[in-house]
Amino acid sequence: MTQFWVGGYGADMGGDATGIGLLEGDEGREPASLAYRGAVTKTSSPSWLARHPSLDVVFAALEGSGSVQAFARTGERALTPLGRPVEAGDSVCHLAVAPSGDYLVASCYGDGRVVRIDLSSDGRMLKPSIADATADPYGMDAATGDADPLAVDLSDMLAAATASLEPSATAAPRSGLLLFDEMLGLNSAAEPEPVPPVEEDKNVRSSHAHSAAFLPDGRIATTDLGFDLVRIWRPTASGLTLDHQIVLPYGVGPRHMVVHPSGHLHVVTEYSCEVFTLAAGADGRWALIAATSVSPGVIVGFDFPSELSRSRDGETLYAGVRGSNTIAALRVRGAGESVEPFALAESGVDWPRHHLVHDGSLLVAGQRSDEISVLDLDERTGAPRGIRHRAPAPAPTSLLLA
Repeated sequence: MTQFWVGGYGADMGGDATGIGLLEGDEGREPASLAYRGAVTKTSSPSWLARHPSLDVVFAALEGSGSVQAFARTGERALTPLGRPVEAGDSVCHLAVAPSGDYLVASCYGDGRVVRIDLSSDGRMLKPSIADATADPYGMDAATGDADPLAVDLSDMLAAATASLEPSATAAPRSGLLLFDEMLGLNSAAEPEPVPPVEEDKNVRSSHAHSAAFLPDGRIATTDLGFDLVRIWRPTASGLTLDHQIVLPYGVGPRHMVVHPSGHLHVVTEYSCEVFTLAAGADGRWALIAATSVSPGVIVGFDFPSELSRSRDGETLYAGVRGSNTIAALRVRGAGESVEPFALAESGVDWPRHHLVHDGSLLVAGQRSDEISVLDLDERTGAPRGIRHRAPAPAPTSLLLA
């Protein structure tokens, strides 16, 4: 029997989850079914879950309280708190555990903090250390809305470079969207309802750390969705030390990342609906080398990509798209240096916040529809090919194989 831990939003974040939930799949039936067994912990808004690499320990980002809690598995369906919660920062939304198991990195959306929390040999969390804050590379003055001309020139340069590689993600013409939808059998009859902007005042920019990924050479990459940055850190005895940073085009909103087996880093952007590919040069400095739209069917300003994942062989990437509530599939080309979209499918849920590739299927957490869907993946192409099953679950925001 396959089990998954389910993170979700509780009352302090506008949801109905009461703790980390348990989802079980009955592999003896065909097609496989899923059942939500309820919460196994009493935890406020465990919105992101991460696993220790060698211990049966799960870490939860408690987004509403801005803290991180460790849990040890104590039975087939039980998790028990391991030590006390550790404060991380405002709206902690993502956790990544070092392959060594010595520490984890927490990303905080509200205040932009990147926090290293050391771990003991049994997985207990120790004292946190806050990495240096960053400044807006575009020099935006919150009072006047004026930007540093040098930064704007840098943005233009990056935008031009990426445009020469792949079309940028601008709002697709309606006729093109209809054609793509018809090809995929999606419902395109009604015009989409407008979605309110994420930030009402676009002249005010704030740091929003959103995710971390461990790179093959031991360094760590983190995204800053508010300042359009990917920052590269070196782990040191005192915490995390900034090595360098990559400035992405203005306003793209880098969110989540996937490290490809080739060593390339793929980053999905929440605002411009793109996937950027980064690579390290001979000098160890990372740079943007390619960019492509998540899908020809997305509409910038209406759609907001969320999670980015990859197939086990690394040949396919999957991006959840909130707004149109779809899953985009992208093929990885060459040695991982570029990607291109090739399929778009209904996710089966409202607001696909997170998804997980597992055993030829894609599990999708629908935050607003209070359910989890299971999509079949084509064995040959990797494309999503239909919704196999749906299971109710309260405000799911994260899925983790138990």
